Amino acid sequence: MLNRYPLWKNLLVVFVLALGAIYAAPNLYPDDHAIQVTGTRDIYTVDQRLMQRVTDALEETGIGFKSSELNERNGLIRFPDGESQLKAKEVISRVVGDDYVAALNLAPTTPEWLTSVGAGPMKLGLDLRGGVHFLLEVDLPTAVAQKLDNYSTEIKRKLREEKLRYRAVNTQDDGSLAVKFPKAETRDEALGFLRKEYPEFLVTNDDRDNAFFVVVNLSETKIREIEDYALKQNLTTLRNRVNELGVAEPLVQRQGRNRIVVQLPGIQDTAAAKKIIGKTATLEFRLEAKPTASSAITETYEFRSEPGRTASLEKAIIIKGDNVANAQASFDENGMPQVNITLDGQGGELMNRTTRNAVKRRMAVLFVEDKERSVHKQVNGEIVTEKVRYQEKKIISLATIQSVLGNQFRITGLDGAGESSELALLLRAGALAAPIYFVEERTVGPSLGAENIELGVTSVQIGFALVLLFMLVYYRVFGLLANVALTLNLVLLVAVMSMLSATLTLPGIAGIVLTVGMAVDANVLIFSRIKEELANGLPPQSAIHAGFERAFTTIFDANITTLLAAVILFAMGTGPVKGFAITLSVGILTSMFTAIVVTRALVNLTYGGRQLKKLAI
Repeated sequence: MLNRYPLWKNLLVVFVLALGAIYAAPNLYPDDHAIQVTGTRDIYTVDQRLMQRVTDALEETGIGFKSSELNERNGLIRFPDGESQLKAKEVISRVVGDDYVAALNLAPTTPEWLTSVGAGPMKLGLDLRGGVHFLLEVDLPTAVAQKLDNYSTEIKRKLREEKLRYRAVNTQDDGSLAVKFPKAETRDEALGFLRKEYPEFLVTNDDRDNAFFVVVNLSETKIREIEDYALKQNLTTLRNRVNELGVAEPLVQRQGRNRIVVQLPGIQDTAAAKKIIGKTATLEFRLEAKPTASSAITETYEFRSEPGRTASLEKAIIIKGDNVANAQASFDENGMPQVNITLDGQGGELMNRTTRNAVKRRMAVLFVEDKERSVHKQVNGEIVTEKVRYQEKKIISLATIQSVLGNQFRITGLDGAGESSELALLLRAGALAAPIYFVEERTVGPSLGAENIELGVTSVQIGFALVLLFMLVYYRVFGLLANVALTLNLVLLVAVMSMLSATLTLPGIAGIVLTVGMAVDANVLIFSRIKEELANGLPPQSAIHAGFERAFTTIFDANITTLLAAVILFAMGTGPVKGFAITLSVGILTSMFTAIVVTRALVNLTYGGRQLKKLAI
């Protein structure tokens, strides 16, 4: 029978719509303004006593809050509005001290029955929530050049060890190393030696200007490996640095081949954010001072993981963290945690020279960090907080030197796997592997974000209402059915965005407005086709069937071309453009489903199986 869906297809449509309603529902529950209290390190835990001190301080100052809760690793205090949240941040920061951070946050209020099935609201982008956005470019050619310099030093050392005389090792314009030898015989020996030592490099001979050369080229694979490592290490370094800002849910991610996006929701001081991101932290390797050593050549430092425990170290620095090329946590042959260290050529040479006469002595790894301390003063009856800069040096490892060390060695004597992982991370994050430059920066205030949301929602409502009115007036009953499908399309769009954990941006709201207009295009094509078939003399039921069947190809072609354009926008665009592309892509897919399947189901339920003389269209 024409225009009748089988039962299974009707049930499938109902199931999809019900599922969409469930996963769109969390967006009906607005987030609470909140402050998240977290320890700066794992050893600083947030407990009930700390949370009680925080709530007592808020009550004393008359700042109202909705509730406080203690999670596995942090505490959360909810507030009725953003004004109370901002006032409370300074109070909470003063109570918890410098060992904890009080981060501005938005806490979800989604009911537990929805979260239990994995349903959650869409995330708000920087332009809707407010904060700071940085786009940084990593200087990868410099990273490769620095690595090439390290290899140059290393090659010189190895040639000297093999007693292969050379005249010079120079970096050429094409990014290769040219090693000059006094005679052909030495050149031939060095050629075989370097090919054996560096199988991943392209090592060739090149005689010119009456001289004998061996040319060392980095392979494309090796260059890509150096660039990938530099970018990953910079990402790790930046993530550790932005954590000190006390921002909940910061975004630090790679974009393209050589760029990094840093988004800090809730931060309004661009200068302060840039200062933290660009700050330096490094490492120092020193020998433990002998018991008989003079105090003039020794310094005492505290252990980072054990406050109160100290050790005396020599003032002389063996190497700094700049010489650490890589650090990975692993386990030794006895299953004990360790950290494998790889130094560059210069660092390996200095380490070898120092440890020759220091076997069985202990060597410390000192973490050097520029920090700020909060100092609270009372001025004219009000408490004013000032930031005092200082440099902190603490020991993160003190282990016995078992044998002479070179550019590769391991640090043992660690308390556990967690400490070894942390140490490896600190070593890798001690310095940037390649220079970074600020390409773009912008600030969005929370008030502007709220205004953006209000205007965006208003634009969606106006566009939606106008489309509903037009369809209802022009297509009558069929227009009413199209309006129901359009409403369900918005529900499905929000549901899919929420399920994908997509971030809603201001351009994304523009994509929703565009989707509202585009969603009825398919219905207009179908309804116009039905009108044509009726004008050609087809009976109503046959006209409905022909309208849906014959308009499908046109609808499919039109939406596919738009979808391809959206995919290209997503692949080539930056943050705001990606937000628009995501919303547009999802909207196209959901609108095709509602226009073709859902509208057909509604038309079938309204007209299917009935004897019709005319249609209200």
